[in-house]
Amino acid sequence: MEETLSPPLSCNKPHLEKLTLGITRILESSPGVTEVTIIEKAPAERHMISSWEQKNNCMMPEDMKNFYLMTNGFHMTWSVKLDEHIIPLGNMAINSISKLTELNQSSMYSLPNAPTLADLEDDTYEAREDQPEKPHFDSRSVIFELDSCNGNGKVCLVYKTGKPALAQDTEIWFLDRALYWHFLTDTFTAYYRLLITHLGLPQWQYAFTSYGISPQAKQWFSLYKPITYNTDLLTGETDSFMNKLDPSKVFKTKNKTVIPKKKGPVQPPGGQKGPSGPSASKPSSSSANPVRK
Repeated sequence: MEETLSPPLSCNKPHLEKLTLGITRILESSPGVTEVTIIEKAPAERHMISSWEQKNNCMMPEDMKNFYLMTNGFHMTWSVKLDEHIIPLGNMAINSISKLTELNQSSMYSLPNAPTLADLEDDTYEAREDQPEKPHFDSRSVIFELDSCNGNGKVCLVYKTGKPALAQDTEIWFLDRALYWHFLTDTFTAYYRLLITHLGLPQWQYAFTSYGISPQAKQWFSLYKPITYNTDLLTGETDSFMNKLDPSKVFKTKNKTVIPKKKGPVQPPGGQKGPSGPSASKPSSSSANPVRK
């Protein structure tokens, strides 16, 4: 599938502007942000969606179909410039249809009798009361990976009823690195809005867990505030111990203050040198009372 790297801001293209919900303009106006880039992907063809459904015995939700018919996957990144160093920061991604694969239920290791994901599942773990029943790694659920989250976990499309799976039985969940599940949204459209409005900030999915994002991620959250109604999840008791980043100090290179050079001592009229040294406090009588002609 052909992919095109779109430099900032090639969102003068209407379809990209619609796809990103105009978030590129917000990012490019933020302090220190640079290299806002979208990897432009061609739309998927309908037979690709049909083949995926037949292969996996799962019906794809309509809003997800419409997304893939607009673009076969999504990848948008942005960086920040600190002094002379460019640091990759934001990352928003949704797998293409070919990479929308089922989580491997076979052995995790190439060893005989090694445990599977189902073996490692913690049945004693209970979700919060405001969350639906968590997914399962066995045949009770069918799970597909939407985003690998740069190794911080996995965002998954979950069919709650097993195969054959119906489109209305889907939810979007976050699987953290400890293999605990955290509910995100009921629909793909709602998840896509979360992804965009959180700007792809590092570990943003952990804002929807009971333990929250890391202190390092909170620093970035305090500087680039997500456009989301869940801002209360981003603040906690640790806020009082967190250093607040000041953009005017972090990105000093953008507005350098010119410091004037110190001028030497001004010479008095007549070319005489000004006082210097320890004797300067008491001028001599000849210098204090010049001789008149």
